[in-house]
Amino acid sequence: MTRRTWLLFLAMSLIWGVPYLLISEAVAEVSPAVVVFARTAIGAVVLLPFAWRQLWVVWEYRWPVLAFALLEMVGPWFLLSDAERHLSSSLAGLLIAFAPVLALVIARAIGLERRIGGLRIVGLVVAVGGVAALGGGGMETSGPWPVIEMLLAAVGYAIAPQVAAVKLGGVPPLPMTAVCLTVAALVSAPFAALSWPAAMPSATATGSLVLLGLLCTALAFLLFFRLIAEAGPARATAIAYVNPVVALALGVSLRGDPFTPLIAIGAVLVLAGTFLATRSSARVARARLEAGATTPEGASRG
Repeated sequence: MTRRTWLLFLAMSLIWGVPYLLISEAVAEVSPAVVVFARTAIGAVVLLPFAWRQLWVVWEYRWPVLAFALLEMVGPWFLLSDAERHLSSSLAGLLIAFAPVLALVIARAIGLERRIGGLRIVGLVVAVGGVAALGGGGMETSGPWPVIEMLLAAVGYAIAPQVAAVKLGGVPPLPMTAVCLTVAALVSAPFAALSWPAAMPSATATGSLVLLGLLCTALAFLLFFRLIAEAGPARATAIAYVNPVVALALGVSLRGDPFTPLIAIGAVLVLAGTFLATRSSARVARARLEAGATTPEGASRG
């Protein structure tokens, strides 16, 4: 790991811990559909010029790419944005950290993961306990539905890499991401139009939308591809253990999010359980990324 690689790792750990705070700021003034449209449209406009020479490759895989876009971007980002109208940004980031555990279970169910050893089973149990604690902490103020939405978003994040690993091995990640963002923008555009704000949002909300598109989507994917190239997919996956901590720190320090003992216990259990459950998956993650998956199993990308 060179100094440049460490800087990339630090940048990605921070960048993909930020979206939860920005989404929380944005949905205070605009609808979840507007958030998804703005983020994906900005990201597509930025990435398409880098990817246009390879776009023809994506057409051959158009149906799996559509499925990937719906599972990785459209569905989770709608659910995230809607849930964060009621949940704190820090709690949202911690709940999404459960996605790698779901990905492991799904991979085992469809045969991509041959076996789950005893230590990893312990990790699964610990992580489930952590989610239960976090859910309890979230439902104290929001009710159950926002917590369920976050878990459904995590399911999307868990299934999408499996689709990429099985169906999208021949697609370069950059053009696939650009096309997926374009698809997500087109799908969300009608819903955004129906809920477009009557007045111009504040500078805070507008800035949050711009940063979501430029920093947390377009730049994030470009840096992530570079990190994978320099550090390898297995090491790149480790950002998943830092993103929730960043989301928690930003939410508590900048927005005054609650940090109760129940949430603290849940955070520790989810992160520890996720680490134990996925630590033996480095070889699988490497194979999937080398096959063309845009995000490794376990990358928490807001």
